[in-house]
Amino acid sequence: MLSRARAWSSSSSSSSDTTPLLHRLRSPSAAVEMASAAAAASSATAAVARVVFLGVDVGTGSARAGLFDEKGRLLGSASSPIQIWKEKDCIEQSSTDIWHAICAAVKAACSLANVAAQEVVGLGFAATCSLVAVDSDGSPVSVSWSSDARRNIIVWMDHRAVEQAERINSRNSPVLQYCGGGVSPEMQAPKLLWVKENLRESWSMVFRWMDLSDWLAYRATGDDTRSLCTTVCKWTYLGHAHMELARETDSRDMEACGWDDVFWEEIGLEDLVEGNHAKIGRSVAFPGHPLGSGLTHAAAQELGLFPGTPVGTSLIDAHAGGIGVMQSVSESESKADVADEDAICHRMVLVCGTSTCHMAISKDKLFIPGVWGPFWSAMVPEYWLTEGGQSATGALVEYIVENHVAAPLLANRAASQSTKILMQYLNSVVCKFGLLEFGCILSERSPIADPKSKGMICGLTLDTSEKHLALLYLATIQGIAYGTRHIVEHCNSLGHKIDTLLACGGLAKNSLYIQEHADIVGCPIILPRENESVLLGAAILGAVAAKKYSGLQDAMKALNAAGQIVHPSKDPKVKKYHHAKYKIFRSLYEQQLSHRSIMTQALQ
Repeated sequence: MLSRARAWSSSSSSSSDTTPLLHRLRSPSAAVEMASAAAAASSATAAVARVVFLGVDVGTGSARAGLFDEKGRLLGSASSPIQIWKEKDCIEQSSTDIWHAICAAVKAACSLANVAAQEVVGLGFAATCSLVAVDSDGSPVSVSWSSDARRNIIVWMDHRAVEQAERINSRNSPVLQYCGGGVSPEMQAPKLLWVKENLRESWSMVFRWMDLSDWLAYRATGDDTRSLCTTVCKWTYLGHAHMELARETDSRDMEACGWDDVFWEEIGLEDLVEGNHAKIGRSVAFPGHPLGSGLTHAAAQELGLFPGTPVGTSLIDAHAGGIGVMQSVSESESKADVADEDAICHRMVLVCGTSTCHMAISKDKLFIPGVWGPFWSAMVPEYWLTEGGQSATGALVEYIVENHVAAPLLANRAASQSTKILMQYLNSVVCKFGLLEFGCILSERSPIADPKSKGMICGLTLDTSEKHLALLYLATIQGIAYGTRHIVEHCNSLGHKIDTLLACGGLAKNSLYIQEHADIVGCPIILPRENESVLLGAAILGAVAAKKYSGLQDAMKALNAAGQIVHPSKDPKVKKYHHAKYKIFRSLYEQQLSHRSIMTQALQ
C-alpha cells in the first residue's frame, strides 16, 4: 500500500508545483509547454487511476490469471500448466509447482493486458478443493506413497479414501446431515484419516492442513484464516454457528466455533482438535474478507505486484464460478431483483468443466438427501447453499469421443474443414443427421451419492461409422443433461423453486450441450457475457477485499452481466422424446443395483 500511496503522492505533488510557475510564465510558448505538461500529468494520473481486479484460478491442469475492469469486462488472461501425478486411485500435485505457475500466469496476463502493478487494486484466489500439507516452515510434506516431498497435495478427484469415507458415514454423526447424509471420498476428512493410517511419518510432520485456495491466500499474505466456503463444504465445518453473531458487513476474522470436536474424535482424528484446531483452522471469514495486510513483500515480488495489495478470503473454483455468474441476468430482471430479494433463489448455476457443480441458494435451510449441504454462507454470504454435482462430464465426453475408432478420421476431417475443435464438427454431424435414435448413458453423483456406481451405455451396436460416434456423443451429452434434470427435480421436490439455469465453464461454450440441457430440463439457460466466470468470481473477491463494494452481493450485481439466453424447444415431440428417454435413464441405475446384488450373492 505504501508504494501505491507514493505513486499518488508523486503525481499530486508535481501538479501543485506547476501552479506558481503558471503565474510567473507569460510567454505563449511557455503557456503551451505548461498546458502540455499539465495534460501529460493528467493523462498519467488517469492511467494510474484505472481500477483493475485480478482473479486467479487453479484448476486440475493449469493455473490461470484474469484481469477485469470495474464493469466486469475481461482485459486479459493467461495460463500456465501444472504438474500432476496419477497412480491408480492416488492423484497428487505440488504446491510449489502451482505457486510458480500462478506467478507466471499473473505476469503474463498483466503484460498481455498492458496492466501496471499499481492498477491492480485487489486480488482473489479460487482453486480445486484439493488438500495441501505443509510443515511449520510452510514447506511441503509428502502425501504420497513415493515419499516425494514435492507431492504434498491430494487432488480433489483422488479416491484413495473410499474405505475411510464408508467408515466415517457408518457413524451417522449429526454433522453428516449437512453433507447430504454422508461424506464423499473427495472431501477432506476421509483423506486426512487415510494419511494418518497410511503415512504416519508425514502425519506427524504436518503443521497445517489446508484447502488449496486457502493455502494460496496464506502463501500470498501470511494469514491462515480459512474461508467459510472451503471449511463448510469440504471439512464438515458448521458455518451456521456464526449465524446469530456475524453479518457480511461485519468483515472480520471470526474465531472458528463451528468445528464439531466429537465428530473428529469419533472418527479417530482427535489430534486435529488440539491447539484450538490449529492444524485445520482457528479462524474463518466470509469470502472476500481482506486477509492480513495484503500481499507480503515476498509474494508481491514473485507475482510482479505491489506489496499490500488487498487479498480476499478465497473460494473453491466452482463456487467462484457461481459468484461470477449468478447475477448475470437481463436489465429488467436485475430491476425486479431489487423488489424481490428471493429472485436469486430461483436460479441454479452449472459450472461445467471436467466435472459439473450444480449450485442453488436459499434463505431457508433445506435438507436434500444425496445432495451436499445445506451450507451456510459457503458461496453467497447469509444464504444457504445446496450443491449437487456430476463427477465426470467434460471428462466423460472426451473419453467417449477419443476412444471411438472413428475419432482419428473425424479429427482429420474437422481439421481439413478448418474446424479447430472436434466437438464442433460432431455438433455439425448431429445436426446433419438429426439424430433421434435410441442411446442412453448413465453418469451421476447427485442425488444418488453412490461412489460404487458405474457408467452405463445402452444401445450399442457394431457400427464404427462417424454417424455412430455422433450418436454416442449426443447420447453422452443427453445422459449428462438427464442427470441435471434429476438434480433439479429432486431439489424442487424438497423446497427449492429453481426455474432458471445459468451455465459457465468450458462445456458452456458448446452450443449443442447447452441446447440439450435447456430442452431436457425445461428451463431457460443464461450464459454470462464473460466466458471466464471462475476468474471473474475470484476477481470479485479482490474487489470486495479492496472495499470497492459494500459486500459480495453488491460486487456481483455490478460485475456480472448476461449474454445469450437459450430457451427450451417448444416442439411437443421433443418434450415427449426426452420424457420417455429420461424414464429409461432413471431405470438404468435401478438395473445396476440389481445386477450388483446378483453378482455379490454369486461371489459370496
